[in-house]
Amino acid sequence: MATESLNVVDGGAADLENALLAIGREARKAARVLALAAPEQKNRALRAAAGILRARQSELLEANARDMAAARGKSLAPALLDRLMLDDKRVASIARSLEEIADLPDPVGRLLETFERPNGLRIERVSTPLGVVGVIFESRPNVTADAGGLCLKAGNAAILRAGSESFYSSRAIHACLVGGLREAGLPETCVQLIPTRDRAAVGAMLAGLDGAIDVIVPRGGKSLVARVQAEARVPVFAHLEGIVHVYVDAEADLEKAKKILLNAKMRRTGICGAAETLLVDRAGAERLLAPLVRLMLDAHCEVRGDAAAQKADPRVVAAVEDDWRAEYLDAIIAAKLVDGVQGAIDHIEAYGSHHTDCIVTENTEKAEKFLREVDSAIVIHNASTQFADGGEFGFGAEIGIATGRMHARGPVGVAQLTSFKYVVHGDGQTRP
Repeated sequence: MATESLNVVDGGAADLENALLAIGREARKAARVLALAAPEQKNRALRAAAGILRARQSELLEANARDMAAARGKSLAPALLDRLMLDDKRVASIARSLEEIADLPDPVGRLLETFERPNGLRIERVSTPLGVVGVIFESRPNVTADAGGLCLKAGNAAILRAGSESFYSSRAIHACLVGGLREAGLPETCVQLIPTRDRAAVGAMLAGLDGAIDVIVPRGGKSLVARVQAEARVPVFAHLEGIVHVYVDAEADLEKAKKILLNAKMRRTGICGAAETLLVDRAGAERLLAPLVRLMLDAHCEVRGDAAAQKADPRVVAAVEDDWRAEYLDAIIAAKLVDGVQGAIDHIEAYGSHHTDCIVTENTEKAEKFLREVDSAIVIHNASTQFADGGEFGFGAEIGIATGRMHARGPVGVAQLTSFKYVVHGDGQTRP
């Protein structure tokens, strides 16, 4: 059953629960077909979807304009509007991302390990799809293509639940994915989009749709992730807040630090890899603090700082305790002095979200200590935190940045969307 046939758009279904369970059943059937599909067939679907996206660009932008008008009517924050907005460049990027996913090596059927036992048994560990992946996301319509494309490449059926803000944009993108599946001769139900804004759909997915969903990936704000972690009855690839730190060490190159910090914060303030806290080594404060604070203020970024930061520039607003735990997703940054690399590590451990953290220093030993001891999914030396992205890692795209410690961590790309099984080869052995 294709999702377009379900009359549940805008909560109009007489029996939403049954409709959602039907989506789950169809996804399970599709997952079986997709798990056995040849790499060439999956790649054909991805490339065809990319072509359809380009051909329907005007339709996508019209759908997005409808979402944007509604979002402006709700007075959404500029960062959220930026996440939601599509233009010619972003549509082209979405299509290109699907093609990049198609160009990746197929992650299914890889021989991960092989060994032989003394009794002659030869054992192989081989990668397999996860099965059915449920993705719950909020305002970014590009996630529809990224999540659907990555799951398809990894042999998984996908059930996508877009946020209400991106409802029409996501439906338009999903239609292109369905067109690609159709052209490749794969079930259209390999990638399904929940066709309703009803929040009950989230609860049904978290319950697993009667065993249909194997894993949930939440991609959104703190409240969404908290709900998923609290209610999910299936495994979750956790994506917590991006409370991202840039620590500038006393032995940092100032011009390099300025370049990195400005990009880490201001390139796009609304993404999870955007820097939210600036930590400066007390030993280098006289040389570093004022120029870095002034740089941010002159770039029209509000700075909320400790006493030292306030003293460095009168435009700095006094920080409160909550600022050290804030994911602003806006042109705001918290700033404070810490006592060297250990002080930075201690601060990040106390206030961070295990997402992405950066050290700027020319001292290799300090860098190695930071990279070894900071317990985040991504740790960076002398580069912008905005490289925390599956595309930048060469994964083609990502479903999200997993901050947990189980299975997937960091950018969740095609390799992270697989599991494995053991294949045992014998020649008549029996166990005594």
